[in-house]
Amino acid sequence: MKIAIVKLSAMGDIVHAAIVLQFIKRHYPDARIDWICEQAFAGVLEDNDDIDTIHTVSIKALKKHKRISELLALIRRLRQLGPYDYIIDMQGLLKSAIVARLIGKPTYGFDKNSTRESIASFLYSKAFAIAYDANTIDRNIHVVASALHFSVSHDAALAKAPFLFFHEEPFVFERYLGAMNVVFIIGSTWESRNYPKELFAKVANALHVKYPDIRVLIAWGAQEEQTRGEWIAAHSECVTLLPALRLNALKALIAKCDLLIGNDTGPTHMAWAMNRPSITLFGPTPVSRVQETSINKVLKSPSVVDPYRLDKEDFSIEEITPESVVGLAETLLETQH
Repeated sequence: MKIAIVKLSAMGDIVHAAIVLQFIKRHYPDARIDWICEQAFAGVLEDNDDIDTIHTVSIKALKKHKRISELLALIRRLRQLGPYDYIIDMQGLLKSAIVARLIGKPTYGFDKNSTRESIASFLYSKAFAIAYDANTIDRNIHVVASALHFSVSHDAALAKAPFLFFHEEPFVFERYLGAMNVVFIIGSTWESRNYPKELFAKVANALHVKYPDIRVLIAWGAQEEQTRGEWIAAHSECVTLLPALRLNALKALIAKCDLLIGNDTGPTHMAWAMNRPSITLFGPTPVSRVQETSINKVLKSPSVVDPYRLDKEDFSIEEITPESVVGLAETLLETQH
């Protein structure tokens, strides 16, 4: 059996989708699974033995530069990938549905009432219903399990095996590790999703009082995150701003930390995928995007979120108190030390 998974972006969405791989292999051990994603996010999936081939596309670059020759080359390449027995679009957008259809048939995805771009559903051979505002993990599992004729219980999903992997290399961050290591993920795609740097510093300082030997390590990607991280490090004795890390090193860092605290963004969700303790801070986005476990917790601001219309001007994440973050962090750290 050959299966193509189409999940193009973004980092957090791909992380949340990759949980399905282990359940496919559990029911179809001999299945060949290929994954199609944006080039920028291929590193998230690398080193996972459940994936045979990662095929990359650069649709964002095509939209930006509008080069017809490159578009035609992409179409030809997609048509040469098959044939597949199942092509499953886990994204539910028009662009991902087109990619799936170009690869071939049969295609599967969300029905018109289950996705933000309902027109995508008309490109599938068969579409499945699950509420758009349902839990993201449940949605991902549902569309794949429905297409492949199996089911996954809630308990089985909670008991998942880690599904993000890295290969060993000389990691620059290892020189900064101590007996107790906490990683801060301080950036995201919207400013209103970012916990304020002043509050991150207060969290670090309070943890340092409780655990004098603690190491707080800040991972970053964009320039504005580096600047924010420099400020936090300058206002806390226990904080180190790490050098920029590639995806392989970022996964390794998360695997080796005792706790990750971060905004609702891809690197934060990696901790859940790797079964590492985490606290995800939510402001303008719904907590239904994640799966809480005994070691993966969320703190949500007081605002009410409409999952169908997110408010980028909702800065209520600022109302999550450092004391609530520290209290939850202490609970998670005490279970390990």
